[in-house]
Amino acid sequence: MNLDGETNLKLKQSLEATSIFQSDSSFKDFKAIIRCEDPNASLYSFVGSMEHDDKQYPLSPQQLLLRDSKLRNTDYVYGAVIFTGHDTKVMQNATSPPSKRSKIERKMDKIIYLLLSALVLISAVGSIFFGIATHDDLEDGKMKRWYLRPDQSKIYFDPNRAPAAAVLHFLTAMILYGYFIPISLYVSIEIVKVLQAIFINQDIQMYHEESDKPAHARTSNLNEELGQVDTILSDKTGTLTCNSMEFIKCSIAGTAYGHGVTEVERAMTRTKGTPLINELDDEDHEENHVDAKSAIKGFNFEDRRIMNQNWVNEPHADAIQKFFRLLAICHTCIPEADKDSGKISYEAESPDEAAFVIAARELGFEFYQRTQTSISLHELDPMSGRTVERSYRLLNILEFSSSRKRMSVIVQDEEGKLLLLSKGADSVMFERLAKNGREFEEKTKEHLNEYADAGLRTLVLAYRELDEEEYMTFNKKFMAAKNLVSADRDEKIEEAADMIERDLILLGATAVEDKLQVGVPECIDKLAQAGIKIWVLTGDKMETAINIGFSCSLLRQGMNQIIITLETPEIIGLVKSGNKDAIAKASKDSVIHQIREGRKLISSSSAESFALIIDGKSLTYALEDGVKDMFLQLAIGCASVICCRSSPIQKALVTRLVKTGTRKVTLAIGDGANDVGMLQEADIGVGISGAEGMQAVMSSDVAIAQFRFLERLLLVHGHWCYRRISSMICYFFYKNITFGLTLFLFEAYASFSGQPAYNDWFMSFYNVFFTSLPVIALGVFDQDVSARFCLKFPMLYQEGVQNVLFSWTRLLSWMFNGILNAIAILFFCTSAFQHQAFRKGGEVVGFEVLGATMYTCVVWVVNCQMALSVSYFTLIQHIFIWGGVALWYLFLLVYGAIIPTISTTAFMVFVEALAPAPSYWIVTLFVVLATLIPYFAFAAIQMRFFPMYHNMVQWIRLEGRADDPEYCQVVRQRSVRPTTVGVSARLDKVSQLITRKVHHAVHSL
Repeated sequence: MNLDGETNLKLKQSLEATSIFQSDSSFKDFKAIIRCEDPNASLYSFVGSMEHDDKQYPLSPQQLLLRDSKLRNTDYVYGAVIFTGHDTKVMQNATSPPSKRSKIERKMDKIIYLLLSALVLISAVGSIFFGIATHDDLEDGKMKRWYLRPDQSKIYFDPNRAPAAAVLHFLTAMILYGYFIPISLYVSIEIVKVLQAIFINQDIQMYHEESDKPAHARTSNLNEELGQVDTILSDKTGTLTCNSMEFIKCSIAGTAYGHGVTEVERAMTRTKGTPLINELDDEDHEENHVDAKSAIKGFNFEDRRIMNQNWVNEPHADAIQKFFRLLAICHTCIPEADKDSGKISYEAESPDEAAFVIAARELGFEFYQRTQTSISLHELDPMSGRTVERSYRLLNILEFSSSRKRMSVIVQDEEGKLLLLSKGADSVMFERLAKNGREFEEKTKEHLNEYADAGLRTLVLAYRELDEEEYMTFNKKFMAAKNLVSADRDEKIEEAADMIERDLILLGATAVEDKLQVGVPECIDKLAQAGIKIWVLTGDKMETAINIGFSCSLLRQGMNQIIITLETPEIIGLVKSGNKDAIAKASKDSVIHQIREGRKLISSSSAESFALIIDGKSLTYALEDGVKDMFLQLAIGCASVICCRSSPIQKALVTRLVKTGTRKVTLAIGDGANDVGMLQEADIGVGISGAEGMQAVMSSDVAIAQFRFLERLLLVHGHWCYRRISSMICYFFYKNITFGLTLFLFEAYASFSGQPAYNDWFMSFYNVFFTSLPVIALGVFDQDVSARFCLKFPMLYQEGVQNVLFSWTRLLSWMFNGILNAIAILFFCTSAFQHQAFRKGGEVVGFEVLGATMYTCVVWVVNCQMALSVSYFTLIQHIFIWGGVALWYLFLLVYGAIIPTISTTAFMVFVEALAPAPSYWIVTLFVVLATLIPYFAFAAIQMRFFPMYHNMVQWIRLEGRADDPEYCQVVRQRSVRPTTVGVSARLDKVSQLITRKVHHAVHSL
């Protein structure tokens, strides 16, 4: 069964007592009573029992089919419904996803409030002046402002009711100046973001051909946030690695087997500059090794001593036989036989289990059949040298859990022997060994440390023989515990399991490799060059996580490691004493002490780079109130942070701490259900659609198929989206202020009479037709640099992290530009026409001509300003910008031809008044040049003498020096801060060391 698309299936089976019912008719007289837990959200636990024929049968998660799950390898099932509707476990987990808004959107709200305050202020100022002017309007019984036609209004211009007139004017002004508030901005942004998301989804560079999965922006709310990420918090297994395990080494009876070389070992060798001993010794095996690797998924093992049935000649052949037999029996895999070839393949709950069973098969112990009560193998008989069939009666399965950290099965072989076969983490297995079962303990521990150093995942294997009486006692207690329907059921089951899982005899240990995904080191290097900090949150052992860190370039030789752990002699001694309060206090004090020492170390050496590694136990105390701020300050001072043995809740808490503590944009990336909390807590959650199912993807904001696609998602699409949205918003405020302020200034020019400068339809269509499409084109198509340059110069990304394109300085400067343009438009238009004869009779321009001329200037100015702001012209942008201007003239012709009762002040104004007048065209040209030349000069001076980082890259492109390594290096050295993580940092460090040695050698001469 799989619930959310996992490739690793979960085993489900009926009770043995009910497996005999195979048809509808067999249920004719079936009666049973099911008692179970109340509805809850725990997907992986179920407490219940079934009473049938006066017998109690325990029910476990193996008998429970979840809603929305999909069955495989099963034709049909008979079942009873336990929970329905909102009582089902899946629906209990169906929480509403957190509402996420980008920082730019939240800042935009503040700007809207600011403009609303400005609107109220200027309306109030205008109303006060209007009230004063109205109060003083009567002179010798006559109205001074007779041209306002006060006789047509009862209150508005009545000098005796000036306060009431001022209030009415305030309401008029609030409506008239409403163009200050860019309501259409929200609509335009939504359109742009949806189109940006489509571009992300359609990017062929982020399409994974093997899995046939493109990138998928599941929400368009956070596009620009992708360009502002300061910290990435990443899962390891399935995110940095493939989650495709390969059996590569093992230790049996104190002897290490397997000559395979891991990626971590290769990476460590590159950093140390020494050849791999295994590679030198086994060059003649390399070709066979590659063939085996490519032929058998999950098996990358090469050792002639035990392959091809040679293990029978080894000194500890009996231990080897028991070792691989344990691997073939102790699991929950389901075998599938190919109908054509007859070859056995396996469906497993985890890739580790599949790798173990495949390894056992390749070394002569083939698991080929499973029933509810038995497991059957084809295994080599060392006495006869032939393959024989053996069947083992399956009595009990003691399931793996994160708290138990082990799995055991109890079986009975064909000779009647009762065997307990167990595999688990070294931290719990060694303490359960019998005194006579520790013969190979020291050697096995040495091998485990070597495997951990090589970045391998390890498990310890052990067994014991049971006598009949001991087993019956255990089984009675175990079944009684499983039949309980109470809160302490799990505790009772653990007590029973703990009773039998003791006095084990050590067989050895396995080591499987979870390979890095393609392109992970290169991607991390690019992200590090972009100034993005990367944290890894993993459940692996510290040694494994550290070595994966080396292989993916998060860590490098020479980087100072600050390790916070509770695996100290003092804490271990307290743990043995069992005093929980003393342990907690000492542990917290130890963590605080280690954090303080780490901060002292960082403050004393500003030139060095540091990496922080902390284990899960220490992290528990580091996240407590009073400690977490100290921990965060230490982590911020480090180039890399690795949290080992961390639980899902700890991942979410660390993400929350970074998000709230730094107030910078955080991105979490993961592939499994245990990463959901982290993805939802982060500002941006990126789900990887891998082998762990779709829960992470369904909880994410963006889904990608491989970690390496994060490089293009952030450095290209993130940078573009941030720049486009920022420029779009700044420009939108600019054009609305330019238009709205001309209304205010004209009203001031007309003694705050409430008379709008423009025709009503002119005002209505400003944001709809004449200026809306160019700004949408800017938000969709504009590029400061191409995708190639975004990746070649990753420090461009820092413009988003530092928010230089949407700072208050930039916003206010755009608003100030709008204010200057509005003043210039009104001043030049009124000055040009005020005393100038416009008609043949010598008359000056009328209100309708002045309004149409000012409007023409506004349309030209804001559209030409757009043309100056665009960095990357496309045909669509040309059409939208110049089409907006042309549409204004077309509208003026068509609207002016309509009867005066509809067109009012616009009636024939263009044909009869504006078009024939040279002054109209001259004023328009002069105003456009006068308003845009200052901006053009400022932009030219800034780009030439005070260039921003993207301006420098644009110069490189313009001068054709993109392939000049020395010039490009000079530009890179203008970075905001040096890179301390990644391949580039490693090369820079080597270069610095060589330079120092040369410098020292020269001076010594």
